[in-house]
Formats: sequence, structure tokens, C-alpha cells
Amino acid sequence: MKNFEERLKRLEEIASKMKSGDIPLEEAIKMFEEGIEISKRLEKELSRIERKIQILVNNPDEAERPKLELFPELSDEKSENT
Repeated sequence: MKNFEERLKRLEEIASKMKSGDIPLEEAIKMFEEGIEISKRLEKELSRIERKIQILVNNPDEAERPKLELFPELSDEKSENT
């Protein structure tokens, strides 16, 4: 799978080619579909990154520590003993 920068570069290439108007309609449609798919993936990745940044900014200590939600009694005992 391509990384974020490669996908963004491809999307820019598609936009540039489509703006030029020098491509046949069928090719333009295929490029448009590819561009939509790429933009959806980029948007999802940006949302994921944004959520991660919000967690790090708002709760930097919690982001570093794993949560033992499967065994809440262990996390309670550990906090009482420390």
C-alpha cells in the first residue's frame, strides 16, 4: 500500500490532468473514480491521525500507558499498592 505522501501526489497528478482537459472522457471518468477513492482513504487517515493527536495533547500520560480493561481488578489493585 502506498504511503500518505504518495497517495496525495497521485491525487494531485489526477487533478492536474483533469484540469488540462486533454484527456478523453472515458479516461477522465476512470481518473475521477480513482481520485475519489484516494481522497476517501486520505480523509480516513487524516481523521485517524487527528484523533491520535487529540489523545496525545489532552491525555499524554494515558496515551503512553496501556489499559487493562479485561482485568479491571488488576489495575485497581496496582494503583492501591503504588
